[in-house]
Amino acid sequence: MKKLFAEFFGTFWLVFGGCGSAIFAAGFPELGIGFVGVALAFGLTVLTMAYAVGHISGGHFNPAVSLGLWAGGKFEAKDLIGYIIAQVVGAIAAAAVLYLIVSGKSGFESVGGFASNGYGELSPDGYGLTSVIIAEMVLTAFFLLVILGSTNARAPKGFAPIAIGLALTLIHLISIPISNTSVNPARSLSQALFSDGGHLAQVWVFWVAPIAGAIIGGIIHKTLFEKE
Repeated sequence: MKKLFAEFFGTFWLVFGGCGSAIFAAGFPELGIGFVGVALAFGLTVLTMAYAVGHISGGHFNPAVSLGLWAGGKFEAKDLIGYIIAQVVGAIAAAAVLYLIVSGKSGFESVGGFASNGYGELSPDGYGLTSVIIAEMVLTAFFLLVILGSTNARAPKGFAPIAIGLALTLIHLISIPISNTSVNPARSLSQALFSDGGHLAQVWVFWVAPIAGAIIGGIIHKTLFEKE
């Protein structure tokens, strides 16, 4: 249960901090943090919670990461369902809190896109389904390569959360204009549930593509980089 609570709180913090920065601070008049600030916020959420609870649960905070670690031989299949449920519930809880905050603003009418992911008309810069699938798969695969490489027994000790957090920052710097960056199915579902657009109908993409990419990344690391 400690592991599941760690995954719950870690995923909560990722969604609350990352999506919260996009909702509240990205476009704030003249003082907005912009894409760079949002990308850094997502990276910081993972970095901070990896140090806070990573030693308890492994610090996945992402169903795709859990499945990628399983594919890479670093996580047991029997724990997958519990981890994924904890991650999804944590993400939805964070999105609910964000909704409560947003709806309390003076003159509130709609949450709009609510930092949700999308393709086509729901892509920040109009990228189509194929572009989004390719981006999400490639970026999640490399995310798993960074995670597995930096946590390997031969890697420098104690620096994995920094590498992983910076990798997630880089991922967001690349793909916010493409899909608003998912690489995390729990994050995508939680925001889509509360958005006012058609994001929920597209959320399947942000389960399939990141999970496929994560599994590919896990298999690549296990096949090519794991010490014999």
